[in-house]
Amino acid sequence: MSRDKDTVHADARRFLDERGSNVSVAPNGLNPATIMEKAVRDRIVDSIYYKMQCFACNEADIVDRVVEDVKFIGGTYGTTQVPSPFLCLAFKLLELAPSDAVLLEYLKFGGEAFKYLRALACFYFRLTRQAKDVYEMLEPFLEDRRKLRRRGREGVKLSYMDDFVDELLTKERVCGTSLWKMPKREVLEDLELLEPRVSPLGDLEDLLEEEDEAEKENGTREESGEISDGDYTNTSVRVARYPMHLLSKPEETVVSTRSPCQTGHAD
Repeated sequence: MSRDKDTVHADARRFLDERGSNVSVAPNGLNPATIMEKAVRDRIVDSIYYKMQCFACNEADIVDRVVEDVKFIGGTYGTTQVPSPFLCLAFKLLELAPSDAVLLEYLKFGGEAFKYLRALACFYFRLTRQAKDVYEMLEPFLEDRRKLRRRGREGVKLSYMDDFVDELLTKERVCGTSLWKMPKREVLEDLELLEPRVSPLGDLEDLLEEEDEAEKENGTREESGEISDGDYTNTSVRVARYPMHLLSKPEETVVSTRSPCQTGHAD
């Protein structure tokens, strides 16, 4: 009996039952079915959202689910540790194993319009790709300053895309999930696998030297009496060290010399 090619069977991948033995390993050599801890996987597959919204999803459906359902990033929340839609869709991506071309669409083109789609793709990329590729792909998004909502046990708080990407590059646990331990960037640079990263701020050593020279110059001028009380706005260092309300001169208090009888307010 022939089967319809569009029919999706519940056990077509047998992703969890066979612990990923019927699928290829991730590019970083890990088994996609066991990248997340068992406790997290059990909460995800038992959640209502995963059963109703993630069943039979493909790579294109993931975009629709993110746009409609993902309003915050995070792992589990609440007293019962309910897995977030963000975490459920990340687990679905582990099952789908999208290609690099699809991930590139998620990260760059789709990510420009939908920030949570970019956040999800960054999270999945960190879980499954090699360290060299993770640094090269995610570091440009450190310049993404868009706001993100983050929900955890303590509630919802404000975060930013660059903070989230920085956590993926530096921390070992993000969104309730343990990340595989990547070598530090300096190690990959020593192995000549990565080029030294150029900060948008420029060379940090040059900035520190300029700041030290400015502080020494201002200190010398203070000792010689060349800087007056109202002359702190000449350098950016002074502005940074002294708040603006301390830089401005206090308003002079006018003391009235009129007698109480003249003012009309007798004691």
